[in-house]
Amino acid sequence: MPTLAEILQQSWQVHQSGNVDAAMQMYRGVLRQVPESADAWVYLGIAQFDKRDFAGAVDSYQRAIGLRSHFPIAWNNLGNAFRMLGDVDQAEHCFDQALQQQPGYLSAIKNRGTLWIWNGEIERGLKWYEEGLAIEPQNAELHRNLGVISLLLGDYERGWNEYRWRWRMPGVGRPEIASHLQSAGGHVPVWSGQPLNGKTVLIYPEQGLGDAIHFLRVARALSKEADRVMVVCPPKLIPLFSSAVGPGGLGIERLIPDVDAHSAAMSLPAGVPVDYQGSFLEVLDGLYQRDGELYDGAELFRWTESKSHAGYLSVPESTRHYWQNSLSPLRQPDKKLIGLNWQGNPEHHADVYRSVPLEAFRSVVESESLTCVSLQFGHGTEQLDQSDLGQRIHRLPPGMDQSSGQFVDTAAVLCNLDALVTTDTAIAHLAGSLGVRTILLLGKVPDWRWLRSGESTRWYPSVEIVRQPELGSWEPCIDAVLTKLA
Repeated sequence: MPTLAEILQQSWQVHQSGNVDAAMQMYRGVLRQVPESADAWVYLGIAQFDKRDFAGAVDSYQRAIGLRSHFPIAWNNLGNAFRMLGDVDQAEHCFDQALQQQPGYLSAIKNRGTLWIWNGEIERGLKWYEEGLAIEPQNAELHRNLGVISLLLGDYERGWNEYRWRWRMPGVGRPEIASHLQSAGGHVPVWSGQPLNGKTVLIYPEQGLGDAIHFLRVARALSKEADRVMVVCPPKLIPLFSSAVGPGGLGIERLIPDVDAHSAAMSLPAGVPVDYQGSFLEVLDGLYQRDGELYDGAELFRWTESKSHAGYLSVPESTRHYWQNSLSPLRQPDKKLIGLNWQGNPEHHADVYRSVPLEAFRSVVESESLTCVSLQFGHGTEQLDQSDLGQRIHRLPPGMDQSSGQFVDTAAVLCNLDALVTTDTAIAHLAGSLGVRTILLLGKVPDWRWLRSGESTRWYPSVEIVRQPELGSWEPCIDAVLTKLA
């Protein structure tokens, strides 16, 4: 007969395989038989955390600690659950307890740093990251975290270099196509700044749709340097991304086996082939010299201020005209037609900090000077049925983007609106890349690309930024949106 430890280990293997629901049932089965098992309560708490039931996780971890007070793992996990619930003081207390019981406990140190980073006390969080690196100098996750925070602070030189450590993190690897290049054509180097004259370079996405759209501009810019720049993307994105094709020869294909170099899209800025003094940002603003010729770094990477709000993507005129006619019944004199997007992917690690409940937009939806159209797809659309606001927000027909390609219909709708109001999701990048007026709501600590301050961004001249003044406080942001739309 298996021991309790063996049953929990079997359950954990099921959990690790991705079947969290089955594992949770197994943990509960153990607890029905042995309710005083502190370990089983911790395992259940981990499963609840993975299902984003943070309150349930808190209860399970507290039960474990009630059974075994000296339990560093439970204290650390409890702190993380409190962090996700926004209870900073309780989270700090738990991490402190974990480290008192187990000095140098690296997971608790990482989580403590992340707690303060997301609470807006970045310097305090960095202190804990640095302490973690003093314990384990080669910890890839801590280096990656330092890279992201450095980028947020505008220290691009350190940020991009530290961010390279992500490739050493467990479970993080280059896409399958990069492995194919190595096996099919011998050693194909990762591009790290070597001259691209007469060369073919292959670029592939590594993260979400927003990042793919965001960094497409860099691929297009590289086409001025390379003989051929190929971009790997899902087939459904080809119609949209093809609109970025310029005279430099940017192409989009699923597989190009004969290439001279390859790079993940978000690694491109780290490979800028420059010999410069000063920060990365200064390079973008000025000139640098390479191979005896002058290049405008800002132009090359298209991060320069622009008087025009024109973007680098477009949609066919016929599609734009179709949606202009479809939306025309919604147009009323003296009312602006705006799009709303409030919910990002709930699986994103920072979604709890960036998504906004639909209810928070009540004053916008009920404004007599605005007509609202939902640009929420998938997750978050259920809120339209859960709130009376759903009766006042116009919904786009089903089947969007099915025939013309991913995001093409959505892009055409955006081009026919007066403005988009959105949280930090892929829709924000799409609108910015199209040059559509966009009001972007950001949490207290935003994604690195938006920096810590400013009402505009060099990435997208058509985007106006509204920043959350305090963690969890969206009301001032909504007031600012109304002011901007007045």
